Amino acid sequence: MDVVIGIDTGTTATKGVAAGPAGELRALTSVHYPLSVPGPGRAELDPRQLTRAAMKALADVAAECRERGDRVIAVSLSSFLHALLPMDAAGRPLGPVVTWADGRSARQCEKIVAAGPAKRLQARTGTPVHPMSPLTKLAWWAEEDPGTLRGTPRWGGVKELIVAALADDPFLVDLSIASGTGLYDIHSRRWDDEALAIAGVRPGQLAEVVPTTHALRLSPEVATAAGLPPDVPLIIGAADGPLANLGVGATPPGVAAVSLGTSGALRTVVDRPTADAAGRLFCYALTEDRWVIGGAVNNAGSVVRWAAQSLAAGAPDRAPGVAGEGADDLDAALLAEAAGIRAGSEGLLCLPYLLGERAPWWRPGMRGAYLGLRREHARPHLVRAAVEGVCQQLALVRDSFDAEGCPVTEIRATGGAAASRLWVSVLASALDLPVTVADVPEGTALGACLLARHALGELPDLDRAADLVPTANATHPDPEDAALYRRLRPLVERSALAVLDVVAELDRLAPEPLPATEKAVTR
Repeated sequence: MDVVIGIDTGTTATKGVAAGPAGELRALTSVHYPLSVPGPGRAELDPRQLTRAAMKALADVAAECRERGDRVIAVSLSSFLHALLPMDAAGRPLGPVVTWADGRSARQCEKIVAAGPAKRLQARTGTPVHPMSPLTKLAWWAEEDPGTLRGTPRWGGVKELIVAALADDPFLVDLSIASGTGLYDIHSRRWDDEALAIAGVRPGQLAEVVPTTHALRLSPEVATAAGLPPDVPLIIGAADGPLANLGVGATPPGVAAVSLGTSGALRTVVDRPTADAAGRLFCYALTEDRWVIGGAVNNAGSVVRWAAQSLAAGAPDRAPGVAGEGADDLDAALLAEAAGIRAGSEGLLCLPYLLGERAPWWRPGMRGAYLGLRREHARPHLVRAAVEGVCQQLALVRDSFDAEGCPVTEIRATGGAAASRLWVSVLASALDLPVTVADVPEGTALGACLLARHALGELPDLDRAADLVPTANATHPDPEDAALYRRLRPLVERSALAVLDVVAELDRLAPEPLPATEKAVTR
């Protein structure tokens, strides 16, 4: 069978898959590495570990393909967005990869917002002005270490790093990754002058932008090490979010993808760059004529994991359908308890911003809270309210789709939390839409494979991906629950924004946390 290998570089692991013409998985591997948290607000990766992981994932999947008798016809790349990496003139890293989760540029972000250009920058670049973005990270360097900023020959991200490691080509980045930097005008298709001035970099320090279907060649050394023919094309690929939509078949009009992992996101595909006048949505490229709009939320399954760690004294060892006593089992046990509580958690509202928050407000410094807490509320109410809080946050993103004239009629969900009946049922009612769970273990890497098929001319219509991805039966919203969540949603927005000044003061009064050692954190 002719297969395509997809390599997806994530925050804590690089996934490799091989997929056949109908999207069927033929091989799968995962190479893990730690996320370093060297101080408050920092989140970094070792670039050498990322390149080694990409090469190992490629070699491992290629070896499994040979054992099966499959022929590799292309390799395609995915990587996470918003990373920043100083590089020398030859493309070698000069420091750690500063990830999307790094918040050191919060003060610079606030200055940009206060000065007034944030909304016009987002309208042109598609990327909210937020500490996640390379724009604000570079602004941090411009203020804190301008000599290093000016003296660094190249500034790139994870995709530029992996391309430099796997291919013998110039300094390149794909349109999808460029569209998530906050530095690239997605309408005129060039690096944005105002953004570059704020960031303090020159166009020559940034990579040449090419289409996501651009074909490279593996370097002879990499091809030999992986056991692949030297003429196998390397498709530069796209960013993980847009590829996840493709990988779960959420590309036709009206279909949106929801990721429910440690964090979450809601995305839908449109046919041109779309500027969100209210500044609530991002807009990133999948291809030159397919774009993904949406919003990411920092907190999803992580909120239940926090509850398991903080509220689980005396939690049941087992729940229906749960075996063992591991962390995942404890999460499932708490969710089983929470499933017995009615929608609305009996008047308890959770702002689930344990890791801050992004969409739809993109306001640094947001913090979690419970409102309406009474004596009769117990652990199941707290857990259900947390799940409802996350799903309401995603519903606020969906409401922004409606405001932009991009209505959604169907949801395809993926991620570890999507295996929970409670999560899916609350999500369906909060969004007031049917939710199907896509049966794909690595949707992003599969999306990279499907994009390669598109680049090779074998999948001319990307909407055909919806026919290639198996799904379970849809979970439909409960009408009464949906009506209740609709009434509660304005309270979520009002309370979240009303307490911003209070949590900012609490942050100023709290002692700084001690520097952390390396931790494994997932996106």
